[in-house]
Amino acid sequence: MATFPLADAPFAPPRVFTVRARRRETHDTVSLVIEDAAGSGCAPGQFNMLCAFGKGEVPISVSAIEGSRITHTIRSVGLVTEALTRLAPGAIVGVRGPYGTGWPVAELRGRDVVIVAGGLGLAPLRPAIRAVLDRRADFGRVVLLYGARTPADLLFTRELERWRGRFDVEAMVTVDAAPTGWKGDVGVVTKLFRRLNIDADSAGALVCGPEVMMRFAASGLVDSGIDESSIWLSMERNMQCGGGLCGHCQLGPFLICRDGPVLPYSRLAPLMRVKEL
Repeated sequence: MATFPLADAPFAPPRVFTVRARRRETHDTVSLVIEDAAGSGCAPGQFNMLCAFGKGEVPISVSAIEGSRITHTIRSVGLVTEALTRLAPGAIVGVRGPYGTGWPVAELRGRDVVIVAGGLGLAPLRPAIRAVLDRRADFGRVVLLYGARTPADLLFTRELERWRGRFDVEAMVTVDAAPTGWKGDVGVVTKLFRRLNIDADSAGALVCGPEVMMRFAASGLVDSGIDESSIWLSMERNMQCGGGLCGHCQLGPFLICRDGPVLPYSRLAPLMRVKEL
């Protein structure tokens, strides 16, 4: 598990950033790009607390790190996220962070890498995918399995097409339901596991998506031969403070905002087997 220093004290006032760019990804999802000239050092897998002034703040994972520019991909599901997705270039946004543990990209060097994303879960995984591809020669086989509800819900479609067009990446996409004319796979993302062609004894996996999907995905990866300690999940529960004090994101002994969000499945498996936990 990769850990990184925090840029802020847990409850420092939010820093004020200007939105540099806004991109619509799907009908309800928007990416906001901010400029972090101070270099707060976000790492793949970490998150920030984003504040829509006058509305509140929410935890949002980093979906791209490009020099001093940081991208957050936000789905409009409530008062605060709706306000954030409406921000236009030039608007201001409050930021606390970065917080949390990141994807263990460095630990995977020399190994096959399986990346499993469900829905919006591709956003937190995107910086890790880019980091792996930027140093492609350091890794064995790289397999991306991505599932969404419909073709219209697929994120980062242009980049996804580039990944699928590479000879050194095996990228497979499936949807739960598709209109006439869809030429891809239909079904849950775990159905793609039967096409895995990896060295399971030395492979590692990164998984992010709805919690029920991650539970089945992690179990399926173990059945494929990957050790529980080599599977990492991003558990994005109801994080509200970012500092491990409010307790809203507790999962057994873990406070996800402090101990996660990225944790090895070997530590999560006993908890994920408990219904309603």
